[in-house]
Amino acid sequence: MRLEHKICLVTGAASGIGEAIAQAFVAEGATVLVTDRNVSGAWRVAHAIGAEAAELDVREPEHWQSVIDALLTREGRLDVLVNNAGITGFEEGVVAHDPEHATLEDWHAVHRTNLDGVFLGCQHAIRAMRVQGRGSIINISSRSGVVGIPAAAAYASSKAAVRNHTKTVALYCAQNGLAIRCNSIHPAAILTPMWDAMLGHGADRALRMREFTATTPLQRFGSPAEVAAVAVLLASDESTYITGSEIHVDGGLLAGAEAAPKRAAG
Repeated sequence: MRLEHKICLVTGAASGIGEAIAQAFVAEGATVLVTDRNVSGAWRVAHAIGAEAAELDVREPEHWQSVIDALLTREGRLDVLVNNAGITGFEEGVVAHDPEHATLEDWHAVHRTNLDGVFLGCQHAIRAMRVQGRGSIINISSRSGVVGIPAAAAYASSKAAVRNHTKTVALYCAQNGLAIRCNSIHPAAILTPMWDAMLGHGADRALRMREFTATTPLQRFGSPAEVAAVAVLLASDESTYITGSEIHVDGGLLAGAEAAPKRAAG
C-alpha cells in the first residue's frame, strides 16, 4: 500500500489516463478525489473504484478554489495532485491546427485547458500543501511537448509549456523551503478514447494502429495503466528526491526510431 493515508486529487479522471491513475492510487491505499468537467463520468469512475468525485473545470479559478477548499475542509490536507486534464483540439472533429492555418480562437482553447489548467492546479496545490509543507504535484505533459507536431501546433506548444512550468514550480517550492515536489510525465501513443477519432472502430482499426506505431521501437501503443504506474511512483515516498524531472512513457520513441525492429515476413 504505497499511498496509504495519502489524500490525492486527479483531474480529467472520467476516462483514459486520468481514470487509470485514480484507479491505481486507490489500489495503493490512497483517498482519491476524481474530478472532471464531465461530472457524471467522474462519479461513474468514483463509484467503480471506491472514491469520491467532484466537478472541476480546470480552466476556471473559481472551480479550483471551491474544490480545493472543500477537500481541505473534509480531509484536512492535500498530498498529491495530478494535473491530467487536457484536450487535443480535435474533440469536435478535424480542424486546422498547423502553424499557418490554426485560428487564434482554437489556439487559445487548447492552451486554456492544457496550460492555464496546469498553472491553476499548481498554484492551488502549493496553497493547499503548505499546510503540511510537503506533497507531490504530477503534471501530465506529452512526447509532443519535446518534439514539434506540425498538425497539432497548439497541443505541442501547450505540452512544452507544461514541461517547462513543472521545472519552475519545482524550483520555486525548493527555494521557499517546501518539500513539495513537481514532476512531469510524458506519454506518447497511449491507447485511450482520445485516439478513437483517428483510429476508428472499423475493420481497418488494427491496420491504423500498426501505422501509428510503426516508428515506435516497441511497436505498440502503451496502456493507461503503464502511465499510472509511473504516477504511483512519483506520488509515493519512494521518490522524495525526485523533483523537476520528466519521465517519458513512449515505447522508446525519443531514444531513436532507428531501433524499431523489422517485422518478420508473414
